[in-house]
Amino acid sequence: MDTFAKFAMSGLELLGSLFLFTVGLLALGAVGLYIYDKTQTKNTIWRNYPVFGHFRNLFQTLGEFFRQYFFAQDREEMPFNRAEREWVGHVCEAGKDVVPFGSTKVFQPGMPIFANGLFPKLDGDIPPAREPFTIGPDSPHPYRPTSLFNISAMSYGSLSAPAIRALSHGAQMGGCYLNTGEGGVSPFHLEGECDIVYQLGTAKFGARNDDATLNEDKLAKICENPNIKMIEIKLSQGAKPGKGGILPAAKVNKEIAEIRGIPEGQAALSPNRHVDAGNPDELLDLIAQVRRVSKRPVGIKFCMGQVKPIQELIDTILIRGAASAPDYIALDSGDGGTGAAPMPLIDSTGMLIEDSLPLLDDMLTDAGLRDRIKIIASGKLITSADVAWAFCVGADMVNNGRGFMFALGCIQALKCDKNTCPTGITTHDKRLQQGLDPTNKAVRVRNYVKTLNEEVEMIAHACGVDCPRDLTREHLLVMQASGRTRPFTKVWNPDRYLSPERH
Repeated sequence: MDTFAKFAMSGLELLGSLFLFTVGLLALGAVGLYIYDKTQTKNTIWRNYPVFGHFRNLFQTLGEFFRQYFFAQDREEMPFNRAEREWVGHVCEAGKDVVPFGSTKVFQPGMPIFANGLFPKLDGDIPPAREPFTIGPDSPHPYRPTSLFNISAMSYGSLSAPAIRALSHGAQMGGCYLNTGEGGVSPFHLEGECDIVYQLGTAKFGARNDDATLNEDKLAKICENPNIKMIEIKLSQGAKPGKGGILPAAKVNKEIAEIRGIPEGQAALSPNRHVDAGNPDELLDLIAQVRRVSKRPVGIKFCMGQVKPIQELIDTILIRGAASAPDYIALDSGDGGTGAAPMPLIDSTGMLIEDSLPLLDDMLTDAGLRDRIKIIASGKLITSADVAWAFCVGADMVNNGRGFMFALGCIQALKCDKNTCPTGITTHDKRLQQGLDPTNKAVRVRNYVKTLNEEVEMIAHACGVDCPRDLTREHLLVMQASGRTRPFTKVWNPDRYLSPERH
């Protein structure tokens, strides 16, 4: 008993000593922090409230967490609310989605409502799937996409290797295509042998000369791979219209540098436009050059802002002939994207897809180019209702990036630009990447694609048409401030967007 008592007393004395030592260290640290705070001049709060002023930064960081998980309602959070994220997560796991007891959606002015038909399509009345439409019918290698919903531009570099591998295999399993983003074609994009859209950003990574002009030999070499189905010339994106892509130096490792053709360890900053495409004629020349070298359909991607330059491009196409037109236009929304960007560009630059998509559709229709140029809509269209809306107002297909990030396990931690993504999606930290299993996530990607396509078809059948491509604006109503709805009408009006002398 005496031995046990002595042992217990020794343990208590050790714990006491450790406690006093810890308190001493904390006190010493607090004194050092106090001296630092009072002598530094960069932070006013720290200087006026030494030591305690640091709690403000801690509470700001914790506030973001508590708002996301405890205080924000299911339909309140931005950029994507909890209801949207949970819907994507559920369909990725279960491959289907049903909810009980009614909608929690708050109907607001401008919100679209589908006009279901009095006599919807019976399952037995639906004809066999029609032939896929063709993009670039005059190209040596025209493309016939098999999915109406596809993976938008996300670069290797911005996303990790396991994330790109999961997307590649998931795209192959789901029958959709994968856009490489402006970072070039990586081995991880090709690993799943899915259909690939190679995006040529303003720096032309992977097929560039040192002056950011096109290197034809490199482009031709890349296009020897039969999985490369289309080329997309990116003019701008919704995350940062008017500014080139940004990949921090910490993410530019040796492999990424080799794929992009840039120095290792230096930030990859793309020009804010193509150096060889400064007007409509030069852009059409670049499209023709890329089409000739790649032997693939060639499209352009932009976020619409000023309408006049779009009309000038259309006018130039009409002068040069419809064959000079891009085979498709990927239209992005001005409210951000997967890429990190300055807040003024995310918040306050570029037209939202709700406005730009019907406008572009009207402009191309009035010019007689709508059949020649396909429209691919992009930007926050992550649910089947979002996608069906896009078909109603003019889209031929829909691309999405952030929905597929949710499919990979993204929790909207908003750490994409810090190389500290807790889910391993946007980081090159091997410790954080180990939690992302490409095999498991590929199945989630497949389920997401499969469910989206099926549910958009379900909406089309409810509206009385055979397939989503038959949806039109007559199948759409718009909620008014009065609580009533109105039909969705034509939006293009030259008197509104162009000067009188222009038209």
